Amino acid sequence: MPIRNRLAEMHPQITAWRRDFHMHPELLYDTARTAGIVADKLRAFGCDEVVTGIGQTGVVGLIHGRTTASGRTIGLRADMDALPIIEATGAEYASTVHGKMHACGHDGHTAMLLGAAQYLAETRQFDGTVALIFQPAEEGGAGALAMVEDGMIDRFGISEIYGMHNSPLLPEGAFAIRSGPFYAAVDTFEIIVTGKGGHAARPNNVVDTTLAASALVMNLQSIVSRNTDPQQAAVVSVTSFRTESEAFNVIPETVTLRGTVRSFDEKVRGEILARIESVATLSAQTYGATAAFDWPEISYPVMANHEKETGFAAMAAQAVAGACDTQAPRTTGGEDFAYMLQACPGAYIQIGNGPSKGLHHPEYDFNDEIIPIGASYWATLAEQRLPAQDA
Repeated sequence: MPIRNRLAEMHPQITAWRRDFHMHPELLYDTARTAGIVADKLRAFGCDEVVTGIGQTGVVGLIHGRTTASGRTIGLRADMDALPIIEATGAEYASTVHGKMHACGHDGHTAMLLGAAQYLAETRQFDGTVALIFQPAEEGGAGALAMVEDGMIDRFGISEIYGMHNSPLLPEGAFAIRSGPFYAAVDTFEIIVTGKGGHAARPNNVVDTTLAASALVMNLQSIVSRNTDPQQAAVVSVTSFRTESEAFNVIPETVTLRGTVRSFDEKVRGEILARIESVATLSAQTYGATAAFDWPEISYPVMANHEKETGFAAMAAQAVAGACDTQAPRTTGGEDFAYMLQACPGAYIQIGNGPSKGLHHPEYDFNDEIIPIGASYWATLAEQRLPAQDA
């Protein structure tokens, strides 16, 4: 059951949808245009129900099979939002909105699921209901959580849920998945180091915050290398070092550090966060300064695939591509689909984008050649998980 002929025929059409989304990127929950187009297309395809405003700007389309005796509903999810990046692809369909671009392929994810939606609405060769989920705010806004908290799982009776993301690390059209922890938990931190500012020519009269903060950056690296179990993968990265002054001769009163933590185990996650506070406090005190903390509310938990559903996803991928790597390496990237997997059994799979710039790079572009492969995966998964009943 390789690429569906119908989806191969639709390839130019779906590509046009993808490129239109690419030209008009929207951030976080501000996805009114994208969500509006998605909803209009789902209605035009003949979806039995189209609901908007789930999780602020999310869209859910329901397609009933030729029979619904099973009473089951599976969810298929795509993300819609872009990133605050200045595009540098030079493509003829490049972003028309300065400072915003689809640098993660969500335009392709949305287009592929729309293609599958049209196919499933035309054929309906399944027993039950397919819920097509188009989610906003994956890029740091926890849109998946917003949709779950809006009652999406219970409202539509979803019993299994599946997600898919392109990967530039995989060959074009190849699939990879793993059971259990797959994508890391994501936490962010801000540390404000406060001392006593003054003239840089008289450092003996100040409490040097740049020195204290620099030592803190170095000391934070000891958390993973010396406090975390060597068999547990984790990352602590300081990504921003800001002072209140740009003068050459001023030692600033405060320095602000920002960074991220990635982990795959809840116990390790808690230990690292606690250790960051301890190391920061003591490091600052060593230099006569103080450290204050801010932990932003939005953080993503570990995204862990369910074992049975991982097998189902791999089976569908193998039917389409002939093979599926079921031992994909874990990634320290984050994915808010974790919230949906906490609320409902399911699995998340990667599809190869082929050689390209990495995700979130200003020259990244989604590979349109994988569109019929990804759309066929969705159609196959729906039909396998909701097998048609004999008339």
